[in-house]
This record gives sequence, C-alpha cells and structure tokens, in this order.
Amino acid sequence: MADSFKAADLTVQLCSESLKTTSPESKAFGTVFTDHMLTIEWSEAEGWGAPRIRPFGNLSMHPACSSLHYGIQLFEGLKAYRGEDERLRLFRPMLNMKRMSKSARRVCLPAFDEVELLECIRRLVEIEQDWAFISGPSTHLYVRPTFISTEASLGVKRATRALLYVIICLAGSYFSGGSEGLSLWADPKYIRGAKGGTGDCKLGGNYGGCLAAQYEAKEFGCQQVLWLYGDDHQITEAGTMNIFLHWINEDGVEELATPPLDSLILPGVTRQSILEITRKWGEFAVSERYLTMDQLCSALEQQRVKEMFGSGTACMICHLSQIVYKGEKLRLPGVNENPQLSTRIIKELEDIQCGRTPSDWTLLV
Repeated sequence: MADSFKAADLTVQLCSESLKTTSPESKAFGTVFTDHMLTIEWSEAEGWGAPRIRPFGNLSMHPACSSLHYGIQLFEGLKAYRGEDERLRLFRPMLNMKRMSKSARRVCLPAFDEVELLECIRRLVEIEQDWAFISGPSTHLYVRPTFISTEASLGVKRATRALLYVIICLAGSYFSGGSEGLSLWADPKYIRGAKGGTGDCKLGGNYGGCLAAQYEAKEFGCQQVLWLYGDDHQITEAGTMNIFLHWINEDGVEELATPPLDSLILPGVTRQSILEITRKWGEFAVSERYLTMDQLCSALEQQRVKEMFGSGTACMICHLSQIVYKGEKLRLPGVNENPQLSTRIIKELEDIQCGRTPSDWTLLV
C-alpha cells in the first residue's frame, strides 16, 4: 500500500478542445478555469493511487459524502506569476504544501509527500501555462489544491476514501472598486475563530461561516469584515487577509505590527514574506503582537497611524481606508497622504514573483 503518490507515476490525458476565452478580463475572479485538472485518489484499503492530469470536468460524489455533510475538506491557494521573461514562477509553494499538510492532519485526511505533490502541480501549471498569455501582461494563474473526504457514510468518522485534486483559474483583480482602499466593518458580535479552534487551518467551514457577517458589512457600506476577538476587541484578520499596522507605537517607536499566530488566524504566505522582508531591511521595529481597537482608536486620535493594509495570496496587498466601529467611521491615512510602506513592499514582492529579482522563493515552471 502506497504511503504517498509519486510524481513519476503521473499520467496525462490532454483535452481535445480548449476552453480558452477571448475576453477573460471581463470575468470575475475565480470564474475562468483552464483546460485540465490534477486528480489523485486515496483509500484506506489501497493507499494512494497514481496522480492523473485529465481534462477539466465535474466530479461525481455519493449523496452521503462526508465532505458535503461534515465539512471534511480543505484547500490551498497559490499563484503562478508571469515574468517579463515570459516564464511562470510559483511563489514559495512549499509553504502552501506544508500548510496543506497541517490542515489535513486537523481533519484526519491522509498524509502525502509535499515534494511529490508540488512536482505534480508544477507539471499541471506547465501544461496550462499558455493561459497566462491570453490577456494583459499582469495575468497570472491562481492554483487551487483541494482535498476532500469521499466517504459514503453519514457517520461522523475518519474518512476511508478521499480525493486530492487541483484546478487552475485566471487570477484577475480580487476586489472591485477604486484605488482608495478597502473599508472594513468591525463588530464584536461575530468572531471568525477561537483559540484551540481551526482558524489557523485552511478549511472551507472557516469561510462559509463568515458569509452572514460579510453581507451585513455591505449593508454598512463596507467591503470586508474586520474580525475582532475577546472582551478587549483584539484585531485578528480582515476578510480573507492578514492585517498589518504601520504606526508609531505607544512607546514612540516606529513599528510594523501584525497579530501573532496563536491558532486564531491563518499563517499567510504573503504575511510571512512581508515580515521577513521588512525585518531584513532593519529600518523599524517589526512585531507579531496583539493589537486592540482601543489602541488603534487612540493612535488615530493622536495621528500616530501611518498606514493599515491587508495581505493575502489572492489580493496580494490591499490598502485599508476606513473602519466602521461602534457606529463611528474611523478614517485611516489615505494612499496619497504619506509615502506608503505597502507600495515599497509590493514592488519588492513583485520583483521576486516576476523574476526581476533572483530569489530562492520562486520555483520556475
């Protein structure tokens, strides 16, 4: 019985007709999919089957499939970036593989070899790379590995059958709207996660359970939710993003701060990259620390806030313009008011992702 699948056993079945569209820029994020997908089946009796790249198509599942009933499933998200040299690069993909393994352990899905999966994904992206060149120069590919239980039983138990699959879509703009920044709604009546929970795993239930708050935020004229936690209203995450605050802290020190990894929030790949880049600069304090709304409100009143922004694979880095909290609109420093740290970080990240700066953070496809 195979403990893990092997990329050397990968088989490829190419489609007879491409799904390519002539106007992908008119489509919303996550709606234009490429021609092929990767599928790998697992069973307790036989272990891992051989990985297979096949034409993109629907999946067939039993109505009692436990991923549908009990959320025994997880996913990842990474990008293949189109460089000026017309090559594609995956950005820090092993971090995604390791996070996927952690999520799988939490829902008792089987272990796999992270290196072997990454090679299968690299091969899939290689086959689909022409999709990155059918639109503008900033077109990238968004890669979505997914791992689900296919257990055909209504019992709440560890899966004896599972499916790991990977699909790819065009990665356009994640958020609609202008360049002034995102507005957030912060209300402590909702929480995204709790200590000891699954907030640090990329499970579908973490996102489906956020939809009611997301749509309530829109009723207040906001685009995303700023998730708070505890009686002191700790700042945790915003929508699908990690949060950063660039400010002069209570001790008069310039600091870039982000909430710590304490099982409440997702350990974002972009988050980790921002921390490593800015610590390497050595120009200001870089901290993983708890931040509360009272601290933020006080800093805004004293004009100590330089910038707030969110980070994530889908959105990259997004400037934040406003927070609605306790019925008050807290205006954050605008994009054009001060030299923005986020602009500098974006340039350094994009230079790496697109191959302008050589780095071992990228994997050439």
